[in-house]
Amino acid sequence: MKHTIGKTILAATFAAGLASAAHATQGVSDTEIVIGSNGDLSGVFAAFNVGAIKAAQQMFDKVNEAGGIHGRKIRFVVEDHGYQVPKAVQNFNKLINSDQVFAMILNLGTPHNIAGFPIMEAKQVANVSPLTAGRQMIEGDITYKYTGTSSYYDQLRAAVKMLAEQNDAKDICAMYIPSDFGLEVFEGARDQAEAMGLNYASETTHKPDEQDFVGSIQKLKEAGCDIVATGIGVRQTIVAYGTAKKLGWTDVAFIGGSAAMNTAVAKVPEGVTEGYYAAAGWSDFEARMDNPEVKEWAEAYQTANGEPAGTAAQLGYSAANTLVKAIEAAGQDLTAESFKAGMESLSFHDPIADSDVKYGPDDHQGADMIVINRVEGGMWREVGRVDPTQSQ
Repeated sequence: MKHTIGKTILAATFAAGLASAAHATQGVSDTEIVIGSNGDLSGVFAAFNVGAIKAAQQMFDKVNEAGGIHGRKIRFVVEDHGYQVPKAVQNFNKLINSDQVFAMILNLGTPHNIAGFPIMEAKQVANVSPLTAGRQMIEGDITYKYTGTSSYYDQLRAAVKMLAEQNDAKDICAMYIPSDFGLEVFEGARDQAEAMGLNYASETTHKPDEQDFVGSIQKLKEAGCDIVATGIGVRQTIVAYGTAKKLGWTDVAFIGGSAAMNTAVAKVPEGVTEGYYAAAGWSDFEARMDNPEVKEWAEAYQTANGEPAGTAAQLGYSAANTLVKAIEAAGQDLTAESFKAGMESLSFHDPIADSDVKYGPDDHQGADMIVINRVEGGMWREVGRVDPTQSQ
């Protein structure tokens, strides 16, 4: 009899263990939540990523010092893919299958994120606020996809429309990296030109590490371009625009999407980038330092990291802030399902980005606003703002 009872208890205990394992949530324990990031810390878009990681870690440190979220502290695991897709895939496999991350933020690069989607989705790992504005970030099954801002495509359409109307432009052109990222910029410029009855006149395509733009600029100048949409790297943007100025081509407007709106572009010595435009899903903080909350955040970042805050830090704060709010809203029982419910319940104003963030069951894009900016006096100045939800 004892033998039978013992076997029954053992079987019940084993079954309970299996049930517990089946319902265990990856990256979540009683004391810890593991968050991952797979970005470019050493490649052509490092200017968007290094400061973002520092700002996110700063927020997580603050949360942990206060006791964590529902008793759990955040452990942040970061990998560098150097803007190489094969390396990005390798990193996704490590972070998701070895480090067992619960969710990911600040994954940089359109093609890199696309390559990682099957790996993330297989383990129900949410992709929150990636450092890309590609439309693909919330296409298809959006269950585990949460983008932070408007898309490159929408940004370029809004910017080309504004500049074309202001400057009576007739000929629209583009220069871009022929990847999922660059194609978004090209398609936005081309489609807006067609919608306005303008001429899509010419284009040039570039490798991510290309640095000589003399021939390309001469080609676009000869085509009579009034507006040139750019979908290239941060340093490339600076070199290309500076080349146009050196060649005396100044009666043209160069405009990029959010991948061009970086502090490094605005701060080039001797005013090389003065007059360059960029459309993004946030307002640059530097021109809003009269806002006490913005000033306090920027000063806290500099104190913690020994360097001035920049665009990357701004994006890192916004991503980490969104993630923390979602985990808080998910409640004590943190699972992929409760996190989804938490994300879809969010509605708040982000003072650092000056944007209204709202998610819902059928809306996984946090902010809709498109802010058009111009480099003036070594900083980004807002020159236009479009709310796509109000213009449709």
